[in-house]
Amino acid sequence: MASETTIFLAGGGTGGHLYPGVAVAEALRDVIPGARPVFFCTAREIDRVILKPTGFEFIVQPIVPPVKTVPGLIRFWRGWRETKELVKRELRARRPAAIIGLGGYAAGVAVQLAANKNVPAALLNQDAIPGKANQYLLKYAAAVCCQFASTAGHVPSEHRAKLRMTGCPIRADIAQRPSREQAVARLGLDPMLRTLVITGASQGAQTVNEGTLAALKSMKLQGWQVLHLAGRDHADAVRAGYRDANLEARVIDFTPAMADVWSAADLAVSRSGASSCAELTACGVPSILMPYPFHKDMHQRANGAELASAGAAILLEDARATRPNAERLRPVLESLMHDSNRRGAMATAAKALGRPDAARAVANVVAELIGARDSDKPKSHALGNPHADR
Repeated sequence: MASETTIFLAGGGTGGHLYPGVAVAEALRDVIPGARPVFFCTAREIDRVILKPTGFEFIVQPIVPPVKTVPGLIRFWRGWRETKELVKRELRARRPAAIIGLGGYAAGVAVQLAANKNVPAALLNQDAIPGKANQYLLKYAAAVCCQFASTAGHVPSEHRAKLRMTGCPIRADIAQRPSREQAVARLGLDPMLRTLVITGASQGAQTVNEGTLAALKSMKLQGWQVLHLAGRDHADAVRAGYRDANLEARVIDFTPAMADVWSAADLAVSRSGASSCAELTACGVPSILMPYPFHKDMHQRANGAELASAGAAILLEDARATRPNAERLRPVLESLMHDSNRRGAMATAAKALGRPDAARAVANVVAELIGARDSDKPKSHALGNPHADR
C-alpha cells in the first residue's frame, strides 16, 4: 500500500451526515497508516462550520437537492452535471483507495462514479430505514455499515450480505467524554443542579423548541436547569420565549462541543436522528424522543422505536403544533424529572445499546475493502483497480 492512502468521504448538508464522517476520518488515520481523508461536501454553511475546524481537506460540490419544480429540477440537473465533472477530475488526480458514502443527495454522484472506476465503496447507513440515496447506491457498495439490525428488513435480499453491524460513528471526544464537572463549567451551568437538554440537532427544530418551551412554562423546575440548543435560525426567538415566560435557560444556537452537552445532561428532549440516537446511547442519556414528522418514510420514528423498545427512551409523536406538543410533553417531563430511579434505569438501557467504538469498526471495514482490492489485483476485478482510467 502506498505511503499515502487517499480515501474519499462523500456527503453533507447536515450534521447528521457529516459528524459520523468526521468520526470515521479520525479513526481511519489510526487504522490505516498514511490515510488521507478528503471530504466531498455541499455548499451549505453548516458543512464549512463542521469541517473547517477539523483540518480535513474538503471539496465543495455544486450538487443541490432535487426540488420538484421546473426551476428546481434545472438547478439540480446543472449541479449534478457540474459535480460529475468535478468528481471525475478528482478521481483522476487523486486516485483514491476507497470511498465512503455518508448518505443523502451529496453522496450519490461521487460514490457511483468511484465504484464505476472500481474503487471499493462503503456506505454509512445510520438510520434504521435506508434513505433514497442509500437505497439507490446499494448496488454500487461493497459494504454497508449499519447502526440497527432492523435495517436488514428494509434492504433487498440480494444486498443483505453487504450489511455490517458497526453502529453509527460518533466522534472520539464524545465516546471519551469529559467529567460532568468539566462540562458544566465550560457550558456555564450550575454544577449543583440537574440539567435538562433540549435539542433539535445541528439545525434546530422549531416544533421541538416551541412545544418544550410551552410545556416548561407551567412546570416547577426546582432542582433543574435548562440547556437549550435551539439552532441558528431559531435561537433569538427561543431566548425571547424564555424571557417572556420569566424562565432561566442557557440557550445556544449551535455548538460542536456535544461531548460537554451529553456529559452535563441528566435528561434530554431530542429528535431521533441517527447521530442523536448514537450519541444518547453511547453516553447513557435517558431521553424523550420526538421524531421529525415530515419524512415520508418516518425513519426517525423507526430509530426512536429501537431505543424505546429497549427502555432507553420514551417516544412521543411530534404533532407539528405547539399546544398539542406541550400537552404531550408536560406529563412525561414532570414524571421523569421527579423519578431518579426511572431515569437511572433508562440510562442503563441506553448505555447497553451504545457503540462508542463504531467509528473504528467502520474504519476496519474500509481497511478490509482496501486489502481485499489489493490482494485481488493480479487475479480479479471484483473490487478492481482505482488507478486504471477507463
